[in-house]
Amino acid sequence: MTAVATRAEAAQDVALVDLLDRLLGAGVVLAGDVVVSLAGVDLVQIRLHALVMSVRGPEDETGEDG
Repeated sequence: MTAVATRAEAAQDVALVDLLDRLLGAGVVLAGDVVVSLAGVDLVQIRLHALVMSVRGPEDETGEDG
């Protein structure tokens, strides 16, 4: 097997939960623009700019609650 095939198989083995954990841990920025126009006139313009990430509070080093 080639290295490319091995990488492709490894990429397919990533579960959705693992992918979401990685994305939310590091944070994801979503940005996009949608424009609906008719005869060269912009009728609707929608802009999306969002930051999605997990927020964790301070963790106790002992592992005890309270």
